[in-house]
Amino acid sequence: MKIAAVRTIALSGATDDHGWPGGTDPNVQYNTLVEVASDEGILGLGSCYTTRALVDGSLELLRPFLIGQSALEPERVSEGMRQSMFWLGRGGSVEHTISGLDIALWDLWGKALAQPVSKLLGGNYRESVKPYASILFDDPTVLAEKLHEQLARGFRAIKMGWRPFGRVSRKLDELLVKTARETVGDDVELMVDAGGSEQFWPHGLAWARQTARMLGDYGVVWFEEALVPDDVEGFRQLRETSPVLVATGEVLTRRQSFQPLISSRAVDIIQPDLTKCGGLSEGRRLAWMAHDHGILLVPHGWNTAIGVAADLALSAAMPLARWVEFQTGVPYIEELVTPRFQLDAEGFLQVPTGPGLGIELNIDALGKYARR
Repeated sequence: MKIAAVRTIALSGATDDHGWPGGTDPNVQYNTLVEVASDEGILGLGSCYTTRALVDGSLELLRPFLIGQSALEPERVSEGMRQSMFWLGRGGSVEHTISGLDIALWDLWGKALAQPVSKLLGGNYRESVKPYASILFDDPTVLAEKLHEQLARGFRAIKMGWRPFGRVSRKLDELLVKTARETVGDDVELMVDAGGSEQFWPHGLAWARQTARMLGDYGVVWFEEALVPDDVEGFRQLRETSPVLVATGEVLTRRQSFQPLISSRAVDIIQPDLTKCGGLSEGRRLAWMAHDHGILLVPHGWNTAIGVAADLALSAAMPLARWVEFQTGVPYIEELVTPRFQLDAEGFLQVPTGPGLGIELNIDALGKYARR
């Protein structure tokens, strides 16, 4: 069975606020779906976190290393594309495009064999994974309302991130965290994402250390992106003194970018985004590399329902997996596929058991949000 064609689908019209300055335009186009078709008519579905123009441009480079290849060898085909792009795109949007293609190839392979991707990745260590609701910080009153919404949906873990945290004052930072803990109680896990990958992040190690101590006072599980993404030594020094777990990695691509964080044990948690970092193939390599160094992989999930399905498959196939990110109230996640993701009575998401990723595109949602 050979790879015969690739199609792209741009998502827009319901893009959620992503936390960056000026990031509230619902028509901005960040997520692009890819469909990979075999010569036997089987379709695999993937997702790239980059614009359609950049995906289509990357495909001009990648097609010669994709079309005609085996549709049943995602790791080999994806690595072949990556190595062939040595001079043209070691990371960035080319790698984001390879990520979506790789996810689609795993989906296609699973459909061809009538097996879930989680089993093809090595087998299921678990049938469900605990999701954390992923929301943005806001004024204390509004934040409390947002937290109540997540509790009402059944979430038992919630991550808050970005503005205004770290952008106004230490006093407000603590008020936000204090408000959150008092709102959810002691039994709900709270995580904090400073958003250090924002343009011109102003804080360094001293701020991160002091903030980590404050977060520890409120029982926060982890402190995410406290520093700019490439400050490996800063993260290492932060981890030495932090009373809470240190996490980062959502903007990094390729396993080589993560190696310094892992080999120096600079973090407790790495957070590769499978729609950016190289897909499921690269994600699995990272997960085992991290596991061998006592570091946990928690996939970054600020993308689409296809990304969530891939995260669940990878998390099921790893010996240790505690959480998966779930951005709430976002149509690209909540409406885009069938069956929709639903929390069970314990606040967990079930790992899909159908062939491939175990999901299909919702045609009605595509009619609202997709441009082919």
